[in-house]
Amino acid sequence: MYPPKMPLGAAVGSTLAGLDNRAATILRELVEIYVTTGEPVGSRTLSRRLPLGLSPASIRNVMADLEEAGLLYAPHTSAGRLPTERGLRLFVDGLLEFGDLSEEERGEIAARCAASGRSMQETLGEAGQMLSGLAGAAGLVVAPKSEGTVRHIEFVGLGPGRALVVLVTADGRVENRVIDVPPGLPPSALTQASNYLNARLAGRSLDEARLQVSDEISANRTALDALTNQVVESGLATWTGGGGGSLIIRGQAKLLQNLDQAARLGEIQALFERLEAQETVLRLLDLAQRGQGVQIFIGAESGLFDSAGLSMVVAPFRNGQERIVGAIGVIGPTRINYGRVIPVVDYTARVIGRLLG
Repeated sequence: MYPPKMPLGAAVGSTLAGLDNRAATILRELVEIYVTTGEPVGSRTLSRRLPLGLSPASIRNVMADLEEAGLLYAPHTSAGRLPTERGLRLFVDGLLEFGDLSEEERGEIAARCAASGRSMQETLGEAGQMLSGLAGAAGLVVAPKSEGTVRHIEFVGLGPGRALVVLVTADGRVENRVIDVPPGLPPSALTQASNYLNARLAGRSLDEARLQVSDEISANRTALDALTNQVVESGLATWTGGGGGSLIIRGQAKLLQNLDQAARLGEIQALFERLEAQETVLRLLDLAQRGQGVQIFIGAESGLFDSAGLSMVVAPFRNGQERIVGAIGVIGPTRINYGRVIPVVDYTARVIGRLLG
């Protein structure tokens, strides 16, 4: 769970990097203005907003101390101040006031996630789209790995050294992934690999089929040649290895629209390319499992991207056995509305967990 709400003016200085109550209150107000406007905040604005009776000159002195402590910086010599990543982290960890979701908002989230007639994949996609709209950011969902039975699997050649694996689950969901195959592989080997696996998939999950196939290959009880064996092993490893599931991303355009600097376009495109890599799914799950609830990563803290202008808010969801099987969250600019986004992500993750249960 995210930290409890902290009222304005609470005595927080003793626990927050040595800040006294006045400095902590000024930092909190400055960050809250920044996440709303995206603009540098000046001492005169803070003087009008804060119930401290401080003059702009007194506030400037406190802001200078906060800048010296590495919590604020000035984008221009005569401008107001913006929070650094360290300042944002301090704000999120100890100064942030979380909004409470109303019963109407909770009901709307539950209704959008639980609309009848949709597959779980479609439901998760809708949840990601909903978060994207609420946060003005990109919504992301790590969907659970398919653990049910498989109806059909097929290998399709894409050119030298590559093939497409098409998987059809018993509930009719179709998923595709690209794998590496031995150079010079004849088309007949892909057909043979498809036929071999389909003969062993009837009524089984992929994990069950993988165990049987591994035993047969280890005991040399197959009629497959070495190249076809490699195709079979590569295809099964792609779907069963690591327990990662798949990644759903919604609202990329919103993230691009809300970035402070258009020059980051290439960096964001590179981020999405990395997100599409399968190992990123496992990394996101690992990040989501670091704590009991919502995790907040500012700047490069997550290790998923190097940008100093992005934040990620992500929470795990659990199945009926209370095992973490996926995660949901958003990636947005560092000035996303944390107080609003964090409880929405938390509640959505719990709704998805109930649906899976």
